[in-house]
Amino acid sequence: MNHEAGGQGFATSAQAAAVHRLRVLTVNTHKGFTAFNRRFILPELRDAVRSTQADIVFLQEVLGNHDRHAARHPGWPATSQYEFLADSMWSDYAYGRNAVYPAGHHGNALLSKYPILEHRNLDVSITGPERRGLLHCVLDVPGPQPVHAICVHLSLLESHRQQQLQLLRRLLASLPAEAPVIIAGDFNDWQLRGNRTLAEEAELHEAFERHHGLLARTYPARLPLLRLDRIYLRNAQSHAPKILGHRPWTHLSDHLPLTVEVQF
Repeated sequence: MNHEAGGQGFATSAQAAAVHRLRVLTVNTHKGFTAFNRRFILPELRDAVRSTQADIVFLQEVLGNHDRHAARHPGWPATSQYEFLADSMWSDYAYGRNAVYPAGHHGNALLSKYPILEHRNLDVSITGPERRGLLHCVLDVPGPQPVHAICVHLSLLESHRQQQLQLLRRLLASLPAEAPVIIAGDFNDWQLRGNRTLAEEAELHEAFERHHGLLARTYPARLPLLRLDRIYLRNAQSHAPKILGHRPWTHLSDHLPLTVEVQF
């Protein structure tokens, strides 16, 4: 797991005025390729992510390294994909390496305009070749308490997802009861059973379900049918959740991104 942070330009939470709103973005980056891996589009994806002006970005399927792709594709960044996406806009970033293979590795990442005080990548892989993790970051957002951000990418198998959701619930139970929590990512919960499991958590709500009565359709990006991507909040309110279902987003991944304004 890598974590590289700047943050020299930020005041500490004790010195700065409390922050009451954050803009959150979650996107499955599909390792920087279009659907079916037809074209490498990481530079275009970076421009699109920057255009959202998000304070916190949750990334799934982001490459930490891939030697074979680096040799094949002109313009492949010299840094990790998450560092390339962070650029000069997000001073702090954390990476949770999940899947490792001969050519490289990928996992979840979080980009933040606020200092990341600490982070950990929890291995929630069950059995078999599928490797999954929960990237938990504690953010120094000015206010009464730090903000906890959990980047999620769950299994393709229902039985594995249910076990992973219980591990997520255990993580939630370990956090300070009054602390703001943002959970976002690709839940792969196409049957919606996982959402029912999380509905058992007191004070936890999903942004799109609360505002629109339904979870957001995000997959496949060009004709979204499945409600796979989510943003859950605890001890925070959601405002104006949006599916980014227009160009260029429909051509930048196989998932559509989600945004929401989080209010404390």
